[in-house]
Amino acid sequence: MAVDEIDRRLLTLLQRDSTRTLHDLGEEVGLSPSAVQRRITRYRKEGLIARQVEVLDPERVGGMLAAVLVTIDRESVQHHAEIRERMLRSPNVQQCYAIAGEWDYLVVLACDSIAHCRDLVRGMFLEDPNVKRFDTMPVFDPVKIGLELPL
Repeated sequence: MAVDEIDRRLLTLLQRDSTRTLHDLGEEVGLSPSAVQRRITRYRKEGLIARQVEVLDPERVGGMLAAVLVTIDRESVQHHAEIRERMLRSPNVQQCYAIAGEWDYLVVLACDSIAHCRDLVRGMFLEDPNVKRFDTMPVFDPVKIGLELPL
């Protein structure tokens, strides 16, 4: 899908606040509300907008985050598929990345407490015979949380 400068500006605005009205968005990018609606419909149809979500304030919800670095023991398609499936199933896994280097995965967990984090990590990694090594790092201060892609 070809993306022009107006698309980039509109997508940036939508990433920041998707609840803005078509009129407001149109004023910002120089389009009519109906033209904005057509573009947004096209973005969804083409899969450029994957989904719309509400972002909760982590300080008001409570809990904590932890980053976990994971190395698996046997490098096979099946073992990677098992890890990926487990990460996809867990509602506590906020993000999971297959990475290059010393570690195989970076996992970001949302936990209720340190004890909850410990229990999650034990169940996900300690009891898995394919996990060679993992290192859990509780997050003390989330400096920046976001999913906005620079356009």
